[in-house]
Amino acid sequence: MEGTSFKYVVKARAQMKIRSFYKNVAKKYRHTYDFDDFMRNVHDALFDIYKIEVSLPRRKPTLGRWKGYHMANTKKWYFAYTINGDTITIVDACHAQNMRATEAGI
Repeated sequence: MEGTSFKYVVKARAQMKIRSFYKNVAKKYRHTYDFDDFMRNVHDALFDIYKIEVSLPRRKPTLGRWKGYHMANTKKWYFAYTINGDTITIVDACHAQNMRATEAGI
């Protein structure tokens, strides 16, 4: 797939998971985490999506609810996605901090 140009579609659920995670960080650290931090973190997570199938390798999903999807991860985020032709659709996201708890069913 080298040299392939992909179109990326990020479903609302994946976007919401990213924003929700950082919204909770903002609540917990309200005296040290500001709106600029929130925006930077959300921006970075969303832009990491464009690395899927380019520099983030395809992996077998480790979450049961992601069965039937492909998975890719950065150091901070795991993404579930499908590929249809040249379109990659990101259907879900999970922060790395939450992966172990999610995998254990907590």
